[in-house]
Amino acid sequence: MQEKLVEFAKLLRDNGVRVSLAETLDAFSASELTGLAERDAFRAALRSTMIKRSTELPVFEELFDVYFSGLGEIIKQASKAVQDALSMSDQEFQKFLDEIEKMLKKEGKNLSELAKQLLQNNSGAMEKKLREAARAARLKGIERTIEENYFARALARELGLDKIEAEIKELREQLEKMDLGAAMKARMEEYLERRLKALEDIIRRYVRMEREKRDIRQREEQRMNQIAEKSFYYLSEDELKKMQEAVQKLAMRLKNVISVRRKHAKKGRFDIKKTLRKNMDCGGVPFKLRFEERKKEKPQVVILCDVSDSVRNASRFMLQFVYSLQDLYSRVRSFIFVSDIGEVTEQFRTNDIKDALDVALKGDIINVYAHSNFGYAFRSFVSDHIGAINKRTTVIVLGDARNNYNLPHDWCLREIRGRAKRVIWLNPESRNTWGFGDSEMDRYQLHCDMVEECRNLNQLYRVVDRLVVR
Repeated sequence: MQEKLVEFAKLLRDNGVRVSLAETLDAFSASELTGLAERDAFRAALRSTMIKRSTELPVFEELFDVYFSGLGEIIKQASKAVQDALSMSDQEFQKFLDEIEKMLKKEGKNLSELAKQLLQNNSGAMEKKLREAARAARLKGIERTIEENYFARALARELGLDKIEAEIKELREQLEKMDLGAAMKARMEEYLERRLKALEDIIRRYVRMEREKRDIRQREEQRMNQIAEKSFYYLSEDELKKMQEAVQKLAMRLKNVISVRRKHAKKGRFDIKKTLRKNMDCGGVPFKLRFEERKKEKPQVVILCDVSDSVRNASRFMLQFVYSLQDLYSRVRSFIFVSDIGEVTEQFRTNDIKDALDVALKGDIINVYAHSNFGYAFRSFVSDHIGAINKRTTVIVLGDARNNYNLPHDWCLREIRGRAKRVIWLNPESRNTWGFGDSEMDRYQLHCDMVEECRNLNQLYRVVDRLVVR
C-alpha cells in the first residue's frame, strides 16, 4: 500500500498539488488506521493529510477516483463480465474457478505465471504484474488519445500477450483429450476464450485510464490559461477562487525579485588590494583570499491598493495578490484607499484570506463607496505614513488613476519616489485609455520607475518577469 500511496502522491504533484514527503508519511500512518475496507474513511484520511488548500480539492477527488478505482476496478469489472457471459451466480462461478484450479494443477504445468493468475482470477497478483509491465513500457509518458494504440501494444509486449495466447491455445487443445464431459468442455472452452479477450480489454482500459490522468492536468491547465487571459473585471467568484493558487506562486516569485540578491557572491566582491596585502608574507601568491564586506539590507514593500467601485473585481484579485505577498514576507505594509486611505496590514496578517478580503472591502476600514480621489489619498498617505518609506522600500500602487477631476496632487507621488527605492504602478485599465477623461495616469507615471497595464493574470506574470530581468 505504501508503494501505491507514493505513486498517488507523485500523481498529485504532477497535477499541480503540492504534497511534501512529510505529508506522504502522514498519509501512511493515517491509512494504516483507517484501512482500505471503508473507502470513505480512507479517502478522508488521504484528503486530510495530503491537501492543504480548498482549490486543490477538485483535483484530489478526481484523481482519487481515477487511481483508487482504477486498475483494480478494471480487473474486477472484466472478471464480472466473464461471469455474466457464462450466466453463473457468485457461488457457481467460485465452484467453476475451483475446477479450473484443479485442471491447471494437472495440465497447466507449463503455463506462465500471468496465464495462471488470469485463469484463476487472481486479481491482486494480476494488478501487480500489470503495474510492473506498465513501468517497463513507460506508460506514464502517454499524453494524447492518438498514442493509446502504441502504448497498448507496448504494454502487451511487456506482459508477453503473444505467449499467453499460445499457452491458452495449447490448453484448449488439451481440453479435447480430457475426460470432462461435453458440457464442461464447452464451458471451459468459452471461459478460456473470454478470459483472453478480457485481458486484451484490461490492457486497453488501463492505457486509457493512464491517459485520462494526464487529461485531468491538461484540462486544469487549459482552464487556468483561459482564466489567465480573462480581464479581472469579468472574473466570477469561482474563477477568483481558482486563481488563488496561481496568485500565491506569483507572490512568491515577486518576493524573490524584491529581495536582495546575494547568492552570486555571498561574501561580497573580491578585494584584490586586501588580498595582496594579506599575502605579502607568501611572496604575493594569493593563498588567503579577501572579500569586500557586503552589507545585508532588509528590503521592504509598501502596497497601496485602490478598492473603488470602478475596479472592485480587479481589487479583489489584487488584494489576493497583496495578501499572498504579505503572508510570504514579513516586512510588507498594505494600504487600501478610495478617497480616504487606511492600513490593513494587521488584518491581513491575522485573518484567513476570505475574512481579510471581507474586512478590506466591506467598509470598516475606509468608506469604500466614496468617489475616487487619488490625490486626496496620496496626500493623506504622505501626511500620515511617509515614515514607512525609506531607500529599501519598493512601493507598489494598484489602481486605475481615475481621479474624478479632483486635484491629482502628483507632488505626493514625487515625494514618495524621492524616498523609496522604486515605485511600481499596475493599472487594470487598457493603456489606450490612460490620460483621457478623469484619468491622471499621464501625470502619475512621470514619478514611477515602472508603469504597466495589468488587466489579467498573464499580464501580471509578464510584469514580474520584467522585474526578474532588471
